[in-house]
Amino acid sequence: MERRAFAEQTLPPWRRAVLKVGSSLLSDGQGELSERHARPLAAFIAASRAGGKDVVLVSSGAVAAGRARVPADPRRSGGLVLRQALAALGQTRMVGLWQGLLDVPAAQVLLSHDDLRNRRRYLNARNTLLELLRLGAVPVINENDTVAVEELKLGDNDNLAAIVAALVDADLLLIASDVDGLYSAHPQRDPAAQPIGAVESITPTVLAMAGEAGSAVGTGGMRTKLEAATKAANAGIATVLFNGTDAHAVALLAEGRFRGTRFAASGTRLAARKYWLRHAPGSGGRIRVDAGAARAMLGGASLLPGGIVGVDGEFARGDIVEIVSVGSDAAHAVARGLCQYAANEVRRLAGRHTREIEAILGFSYGDTVIRRDDLVALAEATA
Repeated sequence: MERRAFAEQTLPPWRRAVLKVGSSLLSDGQGELSERHARPLAAFIAASRAGGKDVVLVSSGAVAAGRARVPADPRRSGGLVLRQALAALGQTRMVGLWQGLLDVPAAQVLLSHDDLRNRRRYLNARNTLLELLRLGAVPVINENDTVAVEELKLGDNDNLAAIVAALVDADLLLIASDVDGLYSAHPQRDPAAQPIGAVESITPTVLAMAGEAGSAVGTGGMRTKLEAATKAANAGIATVLFNGTDAHAVALLAEGRFRGTRFAASGTRLAARKYWLRHAPGSGGRIRVDAGAARAMLGGASLLPGGIVGVDGEFARGDIVEIVSVGSDAAHAVARGLCQYAANEVRRLAGRHTREIEAILGFSYGDTVIRRDDLVALAEATA
């Protein structure tokens, strides 16, 4: 039975996307990096930027690139220490490949899952990536394979890409693979395997369709892509899996079309983030604000130092705090948010102008104490 091809579909609406590119798309099959498949993907990034859209690139390939720089030695162990060294050797070559194909600065960013579990480092990474996008650069992100032993052992940039998508408030996760999309069975082993164009939710039945890694240079497989799509869906982000070795499939992306598998989001991205901010464990600290600041936040504004009248308790930069309005009545909670500054720093900034932040503290993490995207208004809560 002849396997059917994937039909063309319309991409979900998006303004910011994370594009994950696997090792198999960057290798020439002989251990060297190749522009063959990277060039059309870089053209898609350029076309997206020209249309006012942001693309963050999560790229594998450092270990494969490093392996090509050292002579083959059958006596050499293939353990984690060697792979860490290969990652260090190949990282600059991988970023250099992308820089040679992009007409704007490519900014190397190395992350581990630990960076994204720690609240303070999470906020630092988020601010850096958003600033890079504001500056017009293309962040090129990879796992910090040189030190991230557990993550290197998993070799899982698919899941990292999903985490980054939530980190930068992306609308869409694009996974470029060397397969056309998700099939009902392994397409190389089952001639009756049929293409799955859309997945509304990733169930055990869908997971059972996943095969193992199909490439000698890649370490992920379809299962890690489904795991990534699940993480993205839970953050309100749709995922599209497509064949990055198919130049026509890549060219379709710039036209707002794709050929592959779309994984639906669970609700909206904003709703997912607001739900997390509303229900995640907080620090126990509170920021007291005047009535004007409370009204502004309920209207969708950020929290600025000038509207703050006091701080209760202690919290660190990156902690979730409660914001209470102090008026003629008793103080009542109006919002929760991820704070850019520690409690002692907010106390010093209370009532001051944003332009005074650096003079008061000797440094600045930005003009806002809490960004509007990191705030949820409790007055709107229904749960």
